[in-house]
Amino acid sequence: MKYSGIGGQAVIEGIMMKNKDQYATAVRRPDGGIEVKKDTYVSMTEKVPFCGLPFVRGVFSFADSMILGMRTLSFSASFFEDDEDSEPGKLELWMDKVFGEKVEQVLMAVVMVFSVVMAIGIFMVLPLLIANACKQVIHSDTIMAILEGVIRIAIFIAYIKLISRMEDIRRTFMYHGAEHKCINCIEHGMTLTVDHVRESSKQHKRCGTSFLIIVMLISILFFMVVRVDNVLLRMASRIILVPVIAGVSYEFLRLAGRSDNPVVNLLSKPGLWMQNLTTSEPDDSMIEVAIAAVEAVFDWKAYLRENFPDTEIPEEETR
Repeated sequence: MKYSGIGGQAVIEGIMMKNKDQYATAVRRPDGGIEVKKDTYVSMTEKVPFCGLPFVRGVFSFADSMILGMRTLSFSASFFEDDEDSEPGKLELWMDKVFGEKVEQVLMAVVMVFSVVMAIGIFMVLPLLIANACKQVIHSDTIMAILEGVIRIAIFIAYIKLISRMEDIRRTFMYHGAEHKCINCIEHGMTLTVDHVRESSKQHKRCGTSFLIIVMLISILFFMVVRVDNVLLRMASRIILVPVIAGVSYEFLRLAGRSDNPVVNLLSKPGLWMQNLTTSEPDDSMIEVAIAAVEAVFDWKAYLRENFPDTEIPEEETR
């Protein structure tokens, strides 16, 4: 495996692929065609030197992924909106009047803040409260930290299992698999064809699912050390330490995505196993969408010639 620098995200009936400051979103339209939109996005880690420092960049990279994710989701959803001729509600009219052309940006900001607050509440605070109910029985702080971590992971798995019952989410997980397969195909020196992508793994070490699991595992280690008797102070510590844990987790994920070291591969296993919940095998039409997104922002032929000179690229693919 050789690092390519590209990454992606599944959206509604499509895939976004990003390479440096360029990103492209490919969507399978209702009429069967593929719509590709290419744009640029300069991350905060590039704009502000401080945001790019080790153990700091993880938080801002996560924020970048959320911003870009909201943009691409909005684009993909536009192809499947219902009731386009229906009258706007009072809330929509009020927001249009107050915010004007910035209404979409305001909505995105509100959704992002709400999502972060809910995620912290469900995955950081709730496990603490559940584990705290066992405080009278379990007197070891170390065991309590492990129990809290196990509960946190259990809630995450239950959440993924619950949303995967929705048809749209199931298809998104299939597109997620197609995204991983495309990147694995390239980074393992194969030409980007439907057949080669289908043969590639749907698991990838740089996946966001791996990041979340690493966060949960590292949080166990942190909370073993950070010991506070008061429940409210423990809750505050969980919230305050989120950026620190995210920063450490990002650095490991960054290392894992660039390394084939056996120890790093072993430590990456929990994230790869968890990806079995968030990725599914795609069909060929989904793979075609993923390939379209890659080719819009990444010259994979030049990459293969430089990193895998022995790979044969058929004549018709070089035209």
